[in-house]
Amino acid sequence: MTTDNDIDATAGEYVLGTLDPAERAVVAARRLREPALDAAIRDWELRLAPLDAETREIAPPVGLWTRIERRLDTPTDDRAAPVEIGQLKRQVQRWRRAAFAASAIAAALVLAIGVREQVYRAQPTNFVGVFQHGDVQPVFYLTIDLKTRELTLRPVSAERQPGKTYQLWIASNEIGPAPQSLGLVNDDLAPTRKSLTEFDPALLQRATFGVSLEPEGGSPTGRPTSPALHAKLLPATN
Repeated sequence: MTTDNDIDATAGEYVLGTLDPAERAVVAARRLREPALDAAIRDWELRLAPLDAETREIAPPVGLWTRIERRLDTPTDDRAAPVEIGQLKRQVQRWRRAAFAASAIAAALVLAIGVREQVYRAQPTNFVGVFQHGDVQPVFYLTIDLKTRELTLRPVSAERQPGKTYQLWIASNEIGPAPQSLGLVNDDLAPTRKSLTEFDPALLQRATFGVSLEPEGGSPTGRPTSPALHAKLLPATN
């Protein structure tokens, strides 16, 4: 009787390529009429799929298999006795099972290491920028989530100026030689929120942000009309 363990082992050998051509053909035929085996093969392919993206295919040297067969058929010295075929087949089976187990373990380790490295390489998505004069208390600070590209500008020591309004800017060589307006800051100095979905996250991370004090209603020129406070984004601790 075929057990689940037998099916899983056969599926693993099929996917890992440790079966000889005849055995592989038999398994390929079986999977067409055995749903459990077909499901096990698909499961193995799914688990090992990340390896295809991480490794490139390397063709073996021409004539490698012929040289291996020749070495097996050639005694190492005059005293060497012919190898009994049945014993050799049993050894091959043991080697195949060992190779299958080792390959499965190696694949699991590769996947585990890949997941761990992905976690280590994960880039921060939350950033903060501070607008201030010298060593005094910040005037504004902003936070931005690069995943959603939602920006929030919060006043710290900023004060309302009669007939004036604050305006938010972004500057980057990637969007042109001049700063681009991101809109006005709320007149009541409540937190101002902006959606920056039109900008690439990488651009936002490299850009310089600015806040300038403009005539009421915003800059009439489309450019800052007074010296702006500048800030660069820094990763924020979650």
